[in-house]
Amino acid sequence: MSEGLKGHDSANLSEQDLVLSTLEPDQLAEAKKQRVPRRRLRRPELLVLWFLRIYLLFMIAVVVYQAWTGIH
Repeated sequence: MSEGLKGHDSANLSEQDLVLSTLEPDQLAEAKKQRVPRRRLRRPELLVLWFLRIYLLFMIAVVVYQAWTGIH
């Protein structure tokens, strides 16, 4: 990014901060309600999430088994 664009972005941020600081609380809450689009995950990220889900199910089974054997 060129230096001109960086300066332009910082000017926009300071202007946004000024505008947000002058809003009343209900206006500020409404201004902050912006939808964030879902992120498209790549294959490695999806694999990690699926491994974590499987691990979670496994650990739930282990805890249930340990509770069962501790009671009996």
